[in-house]
Amino acid sequence: MDDNFFERVYEVARLIPVGRVTSYGAIAAFLGTKGSSRMVGYAMQACGKALPPVPAHRVVNRQGLLTAKFHFGGNLMEELLKSEGVEVVDDQVQDFKSLFWDPSVELAL
Repeated sequence: MDDNFFERVYEVARLIPVGRVTSYGAIAAFLGTKGSSRMVGYAMQACGKALPPVPAHRVVNRQGLLTAKFHFGGNLMEELLKSEGVEVVDDQVQDFKSLFWDPSVELAL
């Protein structure tokens, strides 16, 4: 995948509302690349210097697990989510289904 794919991922991630989460797979499906959730994860890993900033802490795996936690260092991912009112227990978003933001639904034309 090219840098353009990463930019498209970042555009979607920037639209995730505060206090909501989405998954790598949901972003991939929205972009029409359903089998590329891993590439969405790579994009999230590389977004540190992207401008405007990308709220990568709002992107979790399909079960609501903070699988990218170690990329944030320490508990920063969890702390950022908690500061937005998202409850996290044992590295898993609580009430995941109600907090889930699906770009294919939310951004449907």
